[in-house]
Amino acid sequence: MKTLTDTEEKLTIQEVARRSGLAESTLRYYEKIGLIAPIERDRSSKHRRYSPMTAEVIEVLACLRGAGMGIADMRRYLENMKRGKNAAGDQRALFERHSDRVKEQIDALQKQQAYLDAKVMLWSAREQSDTSQEMDAIKMLQQMAKELRDNGDI
Repeated sequence: MKTLTDTEEKLTIQEVARRSGLAESTLRYYEKIGLIAPIERDRSSKHRRYSPMTAEVIEVLACLRGAGMGIADMRRYLENMKRGKNAAGDQRALFERHSDRVKEQIDALQKQQAYLDAKVMLWSAREQSDTSQEMDAIKMLQQMAKELRDNGDI
C-alpha cells in the first residue's frame, strides 16, 4: 500500500525557487548547511525532488530571510517548531529579539534620512542663495552631529 508521501507530487528545484523567491544556489546552500534536510533525488536524473511539505518549510524560511532573520535564528525557529507548543515562549522571545533589532535598524535609518534631508536643505539654500535657510540647515546639521556623537553613533 502506498503512503501519502509516496503519492504526493515532488517539485523540482526550479519550481521551489519560483515558489519561494529564493535562488537555486540558496536552496542548495540551505541543504548543504543542514537548514533543510537532505533532499530526495530522482532515481534516473539525480535531480532534487522536493516534497510539498519541504517546499512549505522553504517558503517560511524565505519569509524569515525577507524579514532580515539570519541563519542561526532560522535554525532556532525550525528547532522550536519541532517542539511545538512547548516552545511558544522561546519562539516569542526569538521574534521579540529580532523585532528589537529591526527597530534599531529603522531608528538608524531614520537618523540617516534626517541627516540627508538636512544636507538637501543646506545645498538647496546655497543653490538659491538663501542665507537664512542655509544657517538653519547648518544649525540642524550641527545638532544632529552632536546627537550622533553623544549616542555613540559616529
